Amino acid sequence: MQNMKFYISGSGIRQVTISNSGAGKGSRETVAPARRLTSRTLLPVVLVLGIGLPFLFVRIAFLVLESASTCSSSTDCTGWRIFSWNEDDDARLRDELTRALLEAKGKSTNNVQRMERSLESFDELVKEVTSHKQDIKAFAFKTKAMLSTMEQKVHSARQRESIYWHLASHGVPKSLHCLCLKLAEEYAVNAAARSPLPPPQYVSLLSELSLQHLVLLTDNVLAASVAISSTIKSSTDPDKLVFHIVTDKKTYTPMHAWFAVNPVESAVVEVKGLHQYDWSQEVNTGVKDMIDINQIIWRRYFNNLKEEDLEKTSERSLDALSPSNLSVLNYLRIYIPELFPDLNKVVFLDDDVVVQHDLSPLWGLDLNGKVVGAVVNSCGEDCCPGRKYNDYLNYSHPIISTNFASESDRCAWLYGVNIFDLEAWRRSNITRIYQQWLRTGTKSGSALWEPGVLPPALIAFKDHVHPIDPLWHLSGLGHRFPCAHKDVIESAAVIHFSGPAKPWLEIGSPEIQGMWYKHINYSNHLIRKCRIMR
Repeated sequence: MQNMKFYISGSGIRQVTISNSGAGKGSRETVAPARRLTSRTLLPVVLVLGIGLPFLFVRIAFLVLESASTCSSSTDCTGWRIFSWNEDDDARLRDELTRALLEAKGKSTNNVQRMERSLESFDELVKEVTSHKQDIKAFAFKTKAMLSTMEQKVHSARQRESIYWHLASHGVPKSLHCLCLKLAEEYAVNAAARSPLPPPQYVSLLSELSLQHLVLLTDNVLAASVAISSTIKSSTDPDKLVFHIVTDKKTYTPMHAWFAVNPVESAVVEVKGLHQYDWSQEVNTGVKDMIDINQIIWRRYFNNLKEEDLEKTSERSLDALSPSNLSVLNYLRIYIPELFPDLNKVVFLDDDVVVQHDLSPLWGLDLNGKVVGAVVNSCGEDCCPGRKYNDYLNYSHPIISTNFASESDRCAWLYGVNIFDLEAWRRSNITRIYQQWLRTGTKSGSALWEPGVLPPALIAFKDHVHPIDPLWHLSGLGHRFPCAHKDVIESAAVIHFSGPAKPWLEIGSPEIQGMWYKHINYSNHLIRKCRIMR
């Protein structure tokens, strides 16, 4: 009879004893040492399985997807190929994918989108391809359909964002509206706000020809303040500066109150409303014609915008709807000789400018008999994009193409910072030519040029423009993505926020806006009360 004994310790089975119970002394015991499964034995096995199994799983899954189009089931073709992958298989798969992508590229987007269901995400794409066992060609077509749909959505979102950005530029910030209301109240209750501008002792300087006369036509109180403040700070001799502000009737009281309560140092400031001018019948008729014509053009663009798809609206159409295109002050610049009959020369500034350098050299420029000194081109030998005559005038109309055929590629000059020789202007017939072309434009259905004050001025001032150094006037800082470099901006004598993004709006570039906001007096109680801040 055999007996078996186990000797067990904490570390496992140490030995097994097998004996014959009835064998007596001659009986023999056999002791077999036990086999141990230790961590040293298991660790390499676990590592090998951990590395190999994921690769094996991915390989099987890929082969199942790849062979779905040629095999009746997922197990028919994979068993013998799992470990047979080589460079030939890589090349074959690459060629097959390339052919599928090229075929998908050759199909029109509309056809592909009609053929394939539009997928919204990469997860949906993977689920669609794997669940229906589709081949690489189907994968390529579905991918193109999904990407095309996404591209259309991105383009649509960008277009709508651009439209909303332009619409935002048409509004008046609450803070500026508040400032005008507070100043109008100040004018009503504070005698100092109604004091004469300029004071009586300085009235004679308004027609003094030895002084430098600067003209602003504006209905924006804060913008006028910044333009004048920056000009005085940059001037080497501010005592010689005389500012003439012309505004409309509704803005006259707040504009007068601001400069009466906050008088500028050294320089002389005159504020005059349109209702205070004794207009001749000819000027009245001309101004009325300008307003009527531009209202017709504006209304045409507005009606076209209502009828067409917003996503196909051009940026120029949106710019045409700017409220400035209906402002009478914008169009009065053609009547500057009539506004200032006692002056023989003026520097004209738009209200959305910041002056960084002394303007005395600009005042002293010799125009060589020309009427206006203006920046014609600031982009080297070629015209700046969008600044040729054919960008403003409609050369598809026979009247324009016949009269200005040789001018289509000429660079347009810029309004905003100009020196006008009023004596040369009065000797010419510029204003009369301007009015004649306005009437011609009305008869032709207002289709001769784009909306704005510059297009008809390009015609009227033809051959009367003297080019000045581009650094006198850096324009375009009010566009969405200003392309001017920092060193160019700093070296320019005047920076001009031409474009929708005026510096007092929140849609502009904060870095460039800071160059405008630094000229605001934040210690003023009305500025603080209306929360005008950067």
